[in-house]
Amino acid sequence: MRISKITQTRRGRFALFDENEEFLFSVDGETLVRHHLEEGTLLEPYQLKEVFSQSETRRAKDQALRWLSLRAYASGELYDKLCQKFDEHSAAAAVAEMNRLELLDDEAYAERRAAYLCQKGKSAREIAADLSRKGLRRELIQQVMDELAPDEGEQCYRLVCKSYWSKLLAGQTDKVMAALARRGFSYGEARRAVERALEEQNLDCDVLDDE
Repeated sequence: MRISKITQTRRGRFALFDENEEFLFSVDGETLVRHHLEEGTLLEPYQLKEVFSQSETRRAKDQALRWLSLRAYASGELYDKLCQKFDEHSAAAAVAEMNRLELLDDEAYAERRAAYLCQKGKSAREIAADLSRKGLRRELIQQVMDELAPDEGEQCYRLVCKSYWSKLLAGQTDKVMAALARRGFSYGEARRAVERALEEQNLDCDVLDDE
């Protein structure tokens, strides 16, 4: 196949057209120079595929850099997000390049994320689930959770006081207990937290004995 025309796009890339002047795809300047692409260049199908693959990998790397300039990412999280726009090979190559540039640090990310969620009153189960959704390895999650070792009882108590106090005052203890269970706290932890909150306000705890 012959490249009949090359035009520069508004984004600084280069649009390639075939012999019928139909648009093929655009490439970055580095790929253009590396493959000596110019109008009239003949490319075999495998060469065209290679050009496209290298250009997509470069696009994926540039996109990864833009995302990382906005916030930190876990490697798995970044890979999954890149796969929404690029093929798996390009996404993996981009993540590998970000690791080479030391722009990704899963352990530091996991520690910061877990500490943040702990401060937000999340249960250990919620924190572990969140880290898993970020694509972090199970072993790393366990390591971080062991180091963090949040006081589940204190976490539960703070959450009751912050988010469920109005329901307790309204006598909706059963709803509070159910909500705490959904957040990942055990029945015992939830019961003790509710009892403590009520006792500190000199309110009746007998309602718990009816459940």
